Amino acid sequence: MNSDVRLFYITCPTQEVSQSIATTLLKEGLIACANILPHMESLYSWEGKITSTQEAVLILKSTKDLADRVMSRVSSMHPYNTPCILVLPVEKGHEAYIKWLKGSLN
Repeated sequence: MNSDVRLFYITCPTQEVSQSIATTLLKEGLIACANILPHMESLYSWEGKITSTQEAVLILKSTKDLADRVMSRVSSMHPYNTPCILVLPVEKGHEAYIKWLKGSLN
């Protein structure tokens, strides 16, 4: 079964920022579910220096049709100038879960 489900991988400065973004998108019907991994260390090159930052990972679940709206909404709420927002296609999934997910969206 092919799926139009999309996962969004987003890093946030804190768990609270992740919760705020997720709650807003749930209320707006743009996502069906969010997972927050509160303590993660990011290592990356920024402005010519290797940087280490404590962050939270936010994983959102939605569909291809809503992907642009989700990305735009996350960008407007996110405190970073250059937030990590990646959209990943879901090739397959449990049929009942995908049905629930799609039924939870506006």
